[in-house]
Amino acid sequence: MAKITKIYTRTGDDGSTALGAGRRVPKSSPRVAAYGTVDELNSQIGVALAHRLHPELVKVLTVVQNELFHLGADLCILEEDKKRSPGPKVEQRHIDALEVVLDRMTAELGPLENFILPGGGAGAAHLHLARTICRRAERQLVALTAEEPIGEHAVRYLNRLSDALFVMARYENKQRGRQDVYWDSRA
Repeated sequence: MAKITKIYTRTGDDGSTALGAGRRVPKSSPRVAAYGTVDELNSQIGVALAHRLHPELVKVLTVVQNELFHLGADLCILEEDKKRSPGPKVEQRHIDALEVVLDRMTAELGPLENFILPGGGAGAAHLHLARTICRRAERQLVALTAEEPIGEHAVRYLNRLSDALFVMARYENKQRGRQDVYWDSRA
């Protein structure tokens, strides 16, 4: 467990930041942008949770928030540094757990008969926003993999999580008696 005694260090005043194993990189690096977006996603899930989501979603999303910290920890350590500085990471078991949630909630919702627009209730709308942030983080990770290696499960985890957030938004609407907002392709 990290013990933080002082919030500011002044070491980043030059536009650099330290990765988990101590190596300094520019704050504008694709890796820092990727785990910064994962942090943004986690914050957006916190906003959704603050809107008193259905208890089943609270249970699932509390776990997801911890897993996103695992992902951030995984991303802030270069693959070449992980042997001497191992840390938490997302694993296949996290992806499997998301698939169980997806299957269970999708079965309860039934088939999707039309594209839907983000909305419905406030909680569902915030989950849709989390989904779009998740997709951005996924795109950033894919771009990062073109430059350097990352944890083997990172991209798949975000891909599955974005699907889960979509289903969770629909689930929240259904549990609250709210209709999904259907796309009118003729409008």
